[in-house]
Amino acid sequence: MAKRNKDTGAEEKILAAARKVFIAKGMAGARMQDIADEAGINKALLHYYFKSKEQLFETIFTEVMGNLIPRIKSLLLSDLSLYEKIEQFCDQYISVISQNPYLPIFILNELHKQPSVMIAKMFGGGLPDLHKFTAQIEKEVKSGKIKPISPVHLIMNMMGLCIFPFLGKPLLSAILGIDALQFQLAMEQRKKAMPQFIFDAIRK
Repeated sequence: MAKRNKDTGAEEKILAAARKVFIAKGMAGARMQDIADEAGINKALLHYYFKSKEQLFETIFTEVMGNLIPRIKSLLLSDLSLYEKIEQFCDQYISVISQNPYLPIFILNELHKQPSVMIAKMFGGGLPDLHKFTAQIEKEVKSGKIKPISPVHLIMNMMGLCIFPFLGKPLLSAILGIDALQFQLAMEQRKKAMPQFIFDAIRK
């Protein structure tokens, strides 16, 4: 049992180091030696636990998606109001991706290369059930509480406004003249600002 605990601790240390390296250098720029150095171990020991950086990345990806996707699924099926769902969706997505900012580009690249494989990896337990959420949007439109908007476009807006800043970070940082810390602060502020932007756009 002691050995198992020790092994688990070593793996967690390696995964924590890998996250730091992936954040700093991205998937393409990261090297196994960089990860070993960050973890304070030799490369041979790193390879004992993880054969490649792809295996490391896959482990982190599965962990992150396994945390985020069930929460989003549960949120969309909940009895919360439309505004509460939009607010929590933005908060949860931005919070998780802020800690793993290399994921959106990886997901986008993989979706273009092998869409069915990537979708299966992301939603192994089945795609999110959007019926309740789309019906909720349509009900709000019919009751006159929000402006006429297709559920498809509202969902696209929610996802696009959350995802794009991470995909466009190098360009946005250059244009806006902000560094990594300022970008991080902007994303933290965006958790509140983005839902409010959507509310202002749809509220009558």
